Amino acid sequence: MDNPALNLHASAVASRPAATVLAVTSGKGGVGKTNIAANLAVCLAAAHRRVLLMDADLSLGNLDLVMDIHSKYNVSHVISGDKSIEEIVQDGPQGLQIICGASGLDRLADISESEQHRLMEHLCRLQYDTDTIVIDTAAGISRPVISFCLAADRVLVVTTPEATAMADSYGMIKVLVRKGYAGPISLLVNMARTTAEGKQVYQRMADVAQKFLRANLYYAGTLPKDERLCAAVRSRTPVVLAYPKSEISSSLAVIAARLGGTGRGRQADESFFRRVIRWLN
Repeated sequence: MDNPALNLHASAVASRPAATVLAVTSGKGGVGKTNIAANLAVCLAAAHRRVLLMDADLSLGNLDLVMDIHSKYNVSHVISGDKSIEEIVQDGPQGLQIICGASGLDRLADISESEQHRLMEHLCRLQYDTDTIVIDTAAGISRPVISFCLAADRVLVVTTPEATAMADSYGMIKVLVRKGYAGPISLLVNMARTTAEGKQVYQRMADVAQKFLRANLYYAGTLPKDERLCAAVRSRTPVVLAYPKSEISSSLAVIAARLGGTGRGRQADESFFRRVIRWLN
C-alpha cells in the first residue's frame, strides 16, 4: 500500500537529483572500514559538499566512538516514531551530518509496513538535501549489509594484505556481482607495508575477479600502516583532522576525490532508502 505523505514528498523532489551514495564495506571486521568511512566523509565535506555519514552497522555500530559523538538518539527512534530524522542527525566537523547506528536495527527487514514507510519518508528528505551519502556498513555479508551495498551508487571494499581479509573481501565482491550489482566496485588496501604491496594485492584480486566473475574491480588506493592513524583513533579524532599535513591524510583526500567524483546519483524515481527496503524484503 502506498503512503500518501511519502508519495507527496517524492513528487515534490521529482525534479531534483538524488545524492550520490557510497557504501563502504568489508568482508571481515578489523580492517579499518569505519575509520576510513569517517575520514573520507570529512574529506568530502571539506571540499564544500553537503555530506551525510550514516552508520548502518545494524548491531555493533561504533561510528560515534570514531567521531567522538555522544548520541542519545538513533534510527531506531525514527522507526518507533519517537523522533524525526532531523532530531537524530548530529553535526560533525566541516559541516558533516552524521547518523549514528543503533542496536536493534537488525530487525529492519522485519519491521511493519507502516514503520518502513515512516523510516523511508524521513530518510528520503535527507537524500535530496545532500550531495553525497557515505554509508558505513557492518562487516560481513549479511542480508542487511548486502542490501545497503546493492542500493548504493558505488561500493568501496576495504581489505588488508592478510590472506583472510583478502578472501573475505573477494567473497563480498562475488556476492555483489552474482546479485547483479551494476555500479562500480573499488578496492582500498589498508595497513599495507608499502604502496607497492597494496597495488600488488589489488592487482591479484582484480585478476581473479576478471577471470572468475568477468567483473571489473577498480583501484581506490593504498593506505600504508601509520602510527598517526592509531593515535588519531585513540583520541577519537579522524586522522585528516588530527594530522592534516601527514602523508596518510593526503592519501585519504586523494581517494575521497577519486570516489566522490562520480557525478550525481540516480534520479528521484526511486531513492536509495527505498532500494534498501526493496532488497531487504
